[in-house]
Amino acid sequence: MAKIEIYTKFMCPYCSRAKALFDKKGASYIDIPAAMDKAKRAEMNERANGGNTFPQIFIDGKHIGGCDDLMALEARGGLDPLLAG
Repeated sequence: MAKIEIYTKFMCPYCSRAKALFDKKGASYIDIPAAMDKAKRAEMNERANGGNTFPQIFIDGKHIGGCDDLMALEARGGLDPLLAG
């Protein structure tokens, strides 16, 4: 199974939606609370090429984007192959 990392913010509906999709697919993920952690937020910004909104999602180190990007990837059938590794 792929390594999934999600940089999140507390009470973020987009973060919850992204995590719910992974939960539905039975995919485990690493939740990285970054909103209040300056170092983690800087790490997220660097890895996401300046992406500053939440969530920022990575699968096997590849930047997927935010929740809308994840949902679009799922809609066009591109998520399952990434999750399979």
